[in-house]
Amino acid sequence: MNVEQRLQRIDSSIEQACENAGRSPGDVKVVAVTKYVTIERAQEAVTAGITHLGENRDTGLTEKYEAIGNRVDWHFIGSLQTRKVKQIIDKVSYIHSLDRHSLAVEIDKRADKPVNCFVQVNVSGEESKHGISPEEVRDFIISLQELVNINVVGLMTMAPHTQDEAFLRSCFRNLRMLQEEIKALGLPHAPCTELSMGMSNDFQIAIEEGATFVRIGTALVGND
Repeated sequence: MNVEQRLQRIDSSIEQACENAGRSPGDVKVVAVTKYVTIERAQEAVTAGITHLGENRDTGLTEKYEAIGNRVDWHFIGSLQTRKVKQIIDKVSYIHSLDRHSLAVEIDKRADKPVNCFVQVNVSGEESKHGISPEEVRDFIISLQELVNINVVGLMTMAPHTQDEAFLRSCFRNLRMLQEEIKALGLPHAPCTELSMGMSNDFQIAIEEGATFVRIGTALVGND
């Protein structure tokens, strides 16, 4: 099965999840996670109609950017080291892993225009996961208001790898409630209208719980 066929299958799943939730499929954007595949496979995804590509390493993003350029919106989705910001800042449309003030300061310093950022939240509380705790989100986002190049478009989380659907739903639902809480504050630097959550194994559940960006790798582009 090629990327185009996989995308058709994923689009059908998105439509079903949106129907279940009373949402419009147009409200959900697919980020093809290309970190494990070749430049050629990423190009195949673009040809198939993908307009958002996600990478979790600066070198991977730079290599694919050189081949594909700004035909797509680039998403940095991995943990971002402060010293790597300068390598990717002029290439990305979104950073999904803002999780500390020092990183925000570096993004603000290196950017020449506001950068769309998702604050990464460790909703599940797993020690292996990056992100700030739900209790810290409000104060952290308020603390960013003096940084003119930080635009908090939403919240992001990585759910645990589990077959426990009820637990997955609770993680996604808790993030959505946090997002709604921040949005209600009406902060100019943090409209917080978006939710980046859901991957290959759980994106349908995430969409039913409010995801507006889903990050799909293996199910869309494979892993080689």
